[in-house]
Amino acid sequence: MPAASLEVRGLKAGYGPTVVLEDISFAVPAGSRLAVLGRNGMGKTTLLSSLMGMNRRYGGAILLDGGDVAALRSSERCRRGLGLVPQTRDIFRSLTVEENLLVGIKDRSRGVIAEAYDMFPRLKERRRNLGWQLSGGEQQMLSVARTILGRPTVLLLDEPLEGLAPVICEELMAAFTRLAASGETTILLVEQRLESALDFAQSVVILERGRIVWHGAAHTLRADHGLVERYIGVGGLH
Repeated sequence: MPAASLEVRGLKAGYGPTVVLEDISFAVPAGSRLAVLGRNGMGKTTLLSSLMGMNRRYGGAILLDGGDVAALRSSERCRRGLGLVPQTRDIFRSLTVEENLLVGIKDRSRGVIAEAYDMFPRLKERRRNLGWQLSGGEQQMLSVARTILGRPTVLLLDEPLEGLAPVICEELMAAFTRLAASGETTILLVEQRLESALDFAQSVVILERGRIVWHGAAHTLRADHGLVERYIGVGGLH
């Protein structure tokens, strides 16, 4: 199945009575890569969970290949092609690696597990290990692989590199790049590692206090150190 386009129009969302996101609008063409950046606490994770229908929406539309999914439950959004790799990973700690992967398979054919092992050979080596026996990086690989086996046409990645060793980060980003190059998945990446995010993404939105304050090409942001310092608060790009 080819990648899907995603368009968000005037999204207003939050938790209970608390509004976190205000008037969020952007479009991601099918097969492209968008980074969602900003300081901590500015609404990035809330944006991804709102796209998945996991919190309260007060208004706005979420269009997946032109069809509005904003009123659908999370499970139905998954069936329509949205997939989320959460910051918390959410693997089944009492199941083996292979059992975790079986949970994610959309067509229920065990043969596609080989795709996960091709993507992350470490998982094949540990396929009989229980979830709790994996390192943090291996757990993240498992979370990513399980979601990808669900055949998402739009993949949402919430800080997939957080707390991981550089070598693991490189393996994960290489896998995301290969996935994007296949033309079968549109990817939204929330990530604090600015260099990795800008190397990967074609376009960027920056959130501040639940609003989009900048939207443009990744190479434009990379070239503007003042803009980076203003909205992201890092000491510059290398």
